Formats: sequence, structure tokens, C-alpha cells
Amino acid sequence: MSSILIAIGANLPAGDCAPPLEGCKAALAALAALPGLSLVAASRWWESAPLPPSPNSPRYINGVALLEGAAEPAALLAALQAIENAAGRTRPYPNAPRVLDLDIIDLAGLVRDAPDPVLPHPRAHLRGFVLYPLAEVTPDWVHPRLKQPVSALIAALPAQDLRPLPPS
Repeated sequence: MSSILIAIGANLPAGDCAPPLEGCKAALAALAALPGLSLVAASRWWESAPLPPSPNSPRYINGVALLEGAAEPAALLAALQAIENAAGRTRPYPNAPRVLDLDIIDLAGLVRDAPDPVLPHPRAHLRGFVLYPLAEVTPDWVHPRLKQPVSALIAALPAQDLRPLPPS
């Protein structure tokens, strides 16, 4: 069995008008239902400002899921995009606000530059909204390409506008 880390994020209501937090919870349930994978752990939910900053974009809800199982990268990416599409995700322009964003952060330590998905996620180490929740589900994680523990990656982050949400 291999460990898989998936980042979950949203800052727009889903197609059924559910708030972003509810959309993220629904995505977590959809991840848990993926064939051949099991949900091992989920972080708390975090609220963060958009990166890059966008004054007209609502704040994001973020979390990380730890899954176990075997998955081929392209097939897993397709499954995540199907979950996003079912939630009503559109891609009008880069970094657009979204009803759901699911990113493969790490797939069993695999390092690859092509084809998609690039692994590990090429910007995960720069994003507090990924690293803080990731550290909750796997505090001993080491970035497969940079060979740095998550604690060192967090320590190297510039200040970012994020906070954990209270349990719901």
C-alpha cells in the first residue's frame, strides 16, 4: 500500500449553493469512496487568503487527505478531475476562484516532471495552506524532490494569511 496526499480547496459555493466548507467535506467523502483507496486521515479545515493575492476573490477553505492504496498517476488525476467537475468546477483562467480544487501533493514518493500530473506537486512546498494541514496528517513527511521534512518547509515559509477553523 502506498501513501497518497491530496490537497482539497474551495472558495466558491458548489453548484447546489453549498458553502465552500460543505463542498470540501463532500469532496473528502468522494475521495474516501474512490475504488482501491482508503481514507486514513484528514486534517482540520483551514481558511486562507488567495495566493496570489486577489482582492476580488473570497477566502479559501483548505485541507489535506491522506489516502492509502495503489493508484496510477494519470488515472488518479482523472478521478480527481471527475470529482471537481461533478462539483461544478470550471477553469476560466489560471488561479480563478473555484468551487473545488483537488491536487495530488504526493503519490508514494514518486518524482516525475511529465506527463501530468507533475509529482510531487510543484508548488506545494511554497503554500502554507497545503503544508500546515499536511503536517497534521503526516508530520514526518519528507518532500520527495527537496528531501526536506514538512517542518523545515513550514519554517521556511514567508508569512501567509491562514488560520485553522474550529471543529464543526
